[in-house]
Amino acid sequence: MSPYNPGVILYRYDASPFSVKIDNVLMLKNVPYATVTVANVLPRPEITELLGLTYRRIPILTIGNDIYCDTSLIAAAIERRFPSSQGFGTIFPPKKHGGSPDTGLLKAFTQHYADTVLFNLGPILLPWDRFPDFFLKDRQTIAPNLNVQAMMNSQGKAMNALSAHLALVNEQLQDGREWLFDTELPSLADIGIHFTYNWVCGFPNTKSLFNEARFPYALRWLDRLNKFIKTTRNDFPTPITLTGPEAADSIAKSSYEPYNVIGFDAFEAARLNLVKNQIVNVVPDDTGPQYATSGKLVAFNHEEIVIETKDFK
Repeated sequence: MSPYNPGVILYRYDASPFSVKIDNVLMLKNVPYATVTVANVLPRPEITELLGLTYRRIPILTIGNDIYCDTSLIAAAIERRFPSSQGFGTIFPPKKHGGSPDTGLLKAFTQHYADTVLFNLGPILLPWDRFPDFFLKDRQTIAPNLNVQAMMNSQGKAMNALSAHLALVNEQLQDGREWLFDTELPSLADIGIHFTYNWVCGFPNTKSLFNEARFPYALRWLDRLNKFIKTTRNDFPTPITLTGPEAADSIAKSSYEPYNVIGFDAFEAARLNLVKNQIVNVVPDDTGPQYATSGKLVAFNHEEIVIETKDFK
């Protein structure tokens, strides 16, 4: 076992655009971390068997003994637990001309637009007709109606929509601002838009989308952010790679954040007929009940649902 106790561990695989998003968030925050490389399809015994977690989306992040799922929550948790007041970076930098950052707007913009409306167009452009059967069968477990020909037939429409969204990015930047929300440094919004366009930019069928004559400000911004990320990464420690057992051992030996940090909003919980210490199933909106995680509800607020799973593996 490696003697290194990283504190922060990211379960990821290279082809996952959301993994790249969290790589960039951790780098901008200047939070050192380790990685566990997992497969791009199930099974993932590093997670299901060693962590007792049925959640199937990647990435997941651990901080000590706490496991975080969903990249919107992961980004917010990294910002909260590694605040700039302790010398870390921030994904909510101040505005260039004064004023506090629009943290609520940035979170809403990223979670309800960049991570969903915009990103969901990207997978349509993948070469679905070239994927092996095992990959398609895996994806059909979360999208039973997945139809290869229908996806291929939708690519023109997806390209048109991505072009329309890129036009909005271009419009936002046409006043000469450096970053999307005119912040001193790239914000969560920049990272949120960047990871989708930077991902699809590498597809062989998207060259016509990145037309500098049509979207000069947007493409300069994309290039500027890529250079910023590259420069920042040069000064950032390379993440240590752990095996699944090494990571699980480190997590098991670590402490968890006290539940009262998140607290329990009984008023909001009552809207869902929930009470503290109730046994619940947390079901992701996009993968179905077969990937529910069971545990004791120990903390609850607008941003986080915390369950204790140690007795439910």
